[in-house]
Amino acid sequence: MKHERLKILILIFFLIGWLSGITYAEEFKFIEPTKGDKCPVCGMFVYKYPQWIAEIVFKDGTYAVFDGPKDMFKYYFNISKYNKSRTKEDIAEIYATEYYTTKRVKAKDVYFVIGSDSYGPMGDELIPIKGKKEAETFAKEHKGGKILTFDQISPEDVQ
Repeated sequence: MKHERLKILILIFFLIGWLSGITYAEEFKFIEPTKGDKCPVCGMFVYKYPQWIAEIVFKDGTYAVFDGPKDMFKYYFNISKYNKSRTKEDIAEIYATEYYTTKRVKAKDVYFVIGSDSYGPMGDELIPIKGKKEAETFAKEHKGGKILTFDQISPEDVQ
């Protein structure tokens, strides 16, 4: 009888942990910025530039929002400069606004075109494009230089 109760308790704890893990993984959606949200890198109000917004959502549910992917990467590569209480390990998800659709997408799901003749609010910008072929077409039509994935971008690419 005692062993049965112990087995049931262990099963309950296992299920609770498993279910909370599923919920935890699904919580980190894009958070719509408010009129008061400023880019922590340049200080611009981001709501004025909805077609350029990028965002880092942290595991505690807070976020940092940017007027473009370039400033988001500057922050990402040097978080402690902009927020001493944050590290990359605190990040739950990163979003960018896809250029053609203006939909918020995971930054790891797009290609970034660097050096094009399309400019964001701060000038030169990394242009997020969904699909390799689409990114190549954009680069050709807009004199783009490099086409990189999220993981290929380096601090030198955003200076």
